[in-house]
Formats: sequence, structure tokens, C-alpha cells
Amino acid sequence: MKIVVIGGTGLIGSKLVQNLRERGHDVLAASPSTGVNSITREGLAQAMDGAEVVVDVANAPSWEDQAVLDFFETSSRNLLAAEAAAGVRHHVALSIVGSERLPENGYFRAKVAQENLIKASGIPYTLLRATQFFEFVGGIVQSFAVGEEIRVSPALIQPIASVDVVAALTDVALAAPVNGTVEVAGPDAMPLDDLARRFLRVNQDNRKVVPDVNARYFGAVLDDQSLTAGKNARLGAIRFEDWLAQSTAG
Repeated sequence: MKIVVIGGTGLIGSKLVQNLRERGHDVLAASPSTGVNSITREGLAQAMDGAEVVVDVANAPSWEDQAVLDFFETSSRNLLAAEAAAGVRHHVALSIVGSERLPENGYFRAKVAQENLIKASGIPYTLLRATQFFEFVGGIVQSFAVGEEIRVSPALIQPIASVDVVAALTDVALAAPVNGTVEVAGPDAMPLDDLARRFLRVNQDNRKVVPDVNARYFGAVLDDQSLTAGKNARLGAIRFEDWLAQSTAG
């Protein structure tokens, strides 16, 4: 089966391409660096030729509110039009758990807009919503920095290893479209301030973590449902402590 992975050279895409190839599929790692551009449409029609499944894990080069919205809307429209012309039978897109719950966040608003275009396209689809990746925890912690303190919301977060996201994406891509949303999350939910302390401790960073219910997560005030998955979510296998220990050793 021919599968096109949009964003196939990135953190998630490159691992997904490897997984699918190991299962015997004909996989095209599509990105501007391989001659396929979902914004300019360069190489898009050729990439879709003969494809049965398209998995979109592309990320915007800029996270500024308007720029990220323009990216996901333009990219998705171009992809869906090319897929319709080629007779693609399953569109899979990676999105974010809780996107609609944090409208103050421009990136989340853009992902909701992307999801809505996919739902309206008429192409059979599956949306895989993931919680935040372990690999992004450092950036999340730093975003709460105020001087020498980390003033962070104590709301729950349920982060996940990127390899667990890839495993879920692999299964979704090879299954029938659900024409709906599937969630994947880490095995444990924990307060964000606790997550920050663990991360700083392992990295020998002595900054003080201060819980602050008003601290904003990329513009949004959080509650315990903002960044955690629903009860039917698929759970990853890798725990944060194990990932931290391995990444530090590495």
C-alpha cells in the first residue's frame, strides 16, 4: 500500500515512515526538502498518484497566530484537494488533545480550523489527537520562567513520548477510517508544577518552582481538563521518569 507522510522528515514523520516501511508499505516521506510542498503545491499531485493513505504530521514554521492559521488552512486545503483528485481513501492528521478548550492559544485555534476542514472534505478521515510530547517539556517549563522562578500552573498535564505517538499513528494509518477522533496520551497525569520540578531536578537546574493558578500556558489559563485526555484514550507505554532517565543518560 502506498502511504504519503506529509512532514515525513520531522520528529514524528521520520519515525512513522520507518515504522510503516518496516511493515512492508511503500512510503513517501513528503516535505519541502524532498520536493513536496503542501503550501506551494510543488510535487503534490505526483506524490498523491496511487496513494491510498495520507498522514499529515506537518508543522508550521512560524507559531505567530495569523501565520500558523494561514499555514494549516492553506496546507490542508491543498492536501485535501490533491487527495480528492487522486482518490485517496484515508486522510489521517495529527492534532492536539484539548485544542478546542484553549481558544486563547493561536496554535490550538489553527489546529481546530485544520480539523474542521478535514471533517468537511468528504474524504474518509481519522484525527489522532495527542497530548504534549515529553520532548517539549523543557520548552514548556521555560515558558513559565519569571526571572529566577518558574511560576507554573498546578493544573494536570498528561505528556507522552513521541515514540508512543508514532506507534498510535502507525496503527491508525493501517486501520480503516473512523471518521472521527482518537486520543492518545501518556500513562500518567501529573500537576504541571510537579512535572517542572522533576525536569529541573534531573537537569540540575536549581530554579524555584512556584505554583500559580493564574500562570498562563502559551496565553491560556488551565484547569485539570485542559491538557488531559478523555477516559477512552489510548495510553502510551513509556513513563515520564523512565524517559527522563534515558534522555539524561543519552
